[in-house]
Amino acid sequence: MKQGKLIIFYDGNCPLCSLEMHKLKQADTKNLIQLENLHQTDFKLLFDDINVEKALKILHGKYKGELLLALDVTHRAWTLVGRGALVAPLQFPIIKQIAHGVYLLLAKYRYPISHFLYEQFGIGKKTCNKGVCYGKPHNTDYRG
Repeated sequence: MKQGKLIIFYDGNCPLCSLEMHKLKQADTKNLIQLENLHQTDFKLLFDDINVEKALKILHGKYKGELLLALDVTHRAWTLVGRGALVAPLQFPIIKQIAHGVYLLLAKYRYPISHFLYEQFGIGKKTCNKGVCYGKPHNTDYRG
């Protein structure tokens, strides 16, 4: 891995998360961002230092050997692809605290939010295949 690359560990089962990562990679013309799906079968072998359970609760990233969390990952990512002005307010003291609280709420409810956005506005992709969106975690259609 190139030292200046940002690695983002994201929830590939989350339609909203996947949509953002897709948009981010479209903007990444210099290939400065490496996306790693937390659900890939060999994830623990490749990244044994990342706690998957924690990373599923809050976005994790690594940049120049430093662990970044939540909106710090988002800020770094969009800054690297030249869109830092759009996310700069996320680093302002008062806004950062409010935005972090909103982020934690969105992260916690990302599956129902993804479903709502798809159903109401056609944003993202369908979040359940068989009508089972909020079942048990071992269910392949689990979305909660």
